[in-house]
Amino acid sequence: MMKYVVRMINVIIIVLLSNILTAVKIMNPEIFKVPAIILLVLWFLWLNISPSHANKKLETKRLKRCANGRELLIMFLISTVISIIYCIVGFFGTYGIAGIKDDYKLWLFNILLIVLVENTVFWNGIIRVYLTSEQLGFRIRVWGLICGMIPIAHLIVLGIIIKTTGREVKVENDKIIKNKERHEDRICATKYPLLLVHGVFFRDFRYLNYWGRIPKELEENGATIFYGKQQSAASVAECGKEVADRILEICKDYNCDKVNIIAHSKGGLDSRYALNIPGIKEHVASLTTINTPHRGCEFADYLLSKIPQGQKDALANAYNAALKRLGDHDPNFIEAVTDLTASACKKRNEELADVYGVYYQSVGSKLNVAGNGRFPLNFSYHLVNAFDGANDGLVGYKSFEWGEDYQLLTVKGKRGISHGDVIDLNRENFDGFDVREFYVQLVAKLKNKGF
Repeated sequence: MMKYVVRMINVIIIVLLSNILTAVKIMNPEIFKVPAIILLVLWFLWLNISPSHANKKLETKRLKRCANGRELLIMFLISTVISIIYCIVGFFGTYGIAGIKDDYKLWLFNILLIVLVENTVFWNGIIRVYLTSEQLGFRIRVWGLICGMIPIAHLIVLGIIIKTTGREVKVENDKIIKNKERHEDRICATKYPLLLVHGVFFRDFRYLNYWGRIPKELEENGATIFYGKQQSAASVAECGKEVADRILEICKDYNCDKVNIIAHSKGGLDSRYALNIPGIKEHVASLTTINTPHRGCEFADYLLSKIPQGQKDALANAYNAALKRLGDHDPNFIEAVTDLTASACKKRNEELADVYGVYYQSVGSKLNVAGNGRFPLNFSYHLVNAFDGANDGLVGYKSFEWGEDYQLLTVKGKRGISHGDVIDLNRENFDGFDVREFYVQLVAKLKNKGF
């Protein structure tokens, strides 16, 4: 309640200072003596430095700065509307202040003062949220710059910015508090460390985590994490051998008997192959596959059969050259894609059996509307849908299930959960699915099973 009282007092200060020239003439001039004006200016400066005392309850400086920027934008929006109404009423001489409309110079300077004061509040707020928000993303920031000078459109975008940052501050602050409260419980401290295995066309980079904010969240709750580090584009057999070598390396160097594998997309196929290599199953407690095409993608069979060989070779050569620069020692685009086809997966499933003593489980997700998948999944969704039915933008839902337990994730409404959403690829918060908490609970269940 106090936050709203302070906000309205600040809005009144902004409106009074913005319209001080005409207010002196309309109202009692005695109110606006020099000390009072100085007080208004000082208060205005202070509210630009510290817009809200309620934000002191926030857990990090970043969230405080983001919340303060948002508060300034809210005050800018309210005070601008009030000032516009005041100017219209005053200029047209209604409500007992007739005569002011004839003093054009006074109103001109009043409008210029409004622009100066409101721009101070706006730019102070927008710079703060642009520098501190992680949820605005590139798209909203660009729209903000494009629509900044377009009437009505700029208000719509400003509303989106205020809503997005408000939700971000609340979600992130609640998450920090929750992790503090359960810190001693170490609910993700599994008996065996986690091995995260990435999918196709990505690598485990040091400063750009394939798994978004998930590893940090797991570590804050007690998990020990390693990464697969296999090539981004090679056959399942080749990548499977690299995953197997990585498992042996971890067990030897870190003195652990086994690992719990969590693998996304093609990484699940690589991991299943690794488990069938002699000497590996003894070092794996569990395998959790996330949106893995266990039964392949029928649309991939179609594309490979229809694209002329010359075009396939040109595309493959371009990809392989790029992937070599990114660290792959022997990339093979064609083999990687071919191993994702329904025909290749069917053959592999007949050859690779689940190994005894390892717990297998799987997770899948689906988009509800194509347009809510980030590019290029919003386009590929339609192609996949034609061949594989409901999908996550890349893999049909019938292909996900493998092992003893299976979950199909989605959310109510139009959003859905894409192939990238399940690994927090876009670092995006959205209603109905908290990807970080999902993994915390997933790993907590592994711990409870004794893994």
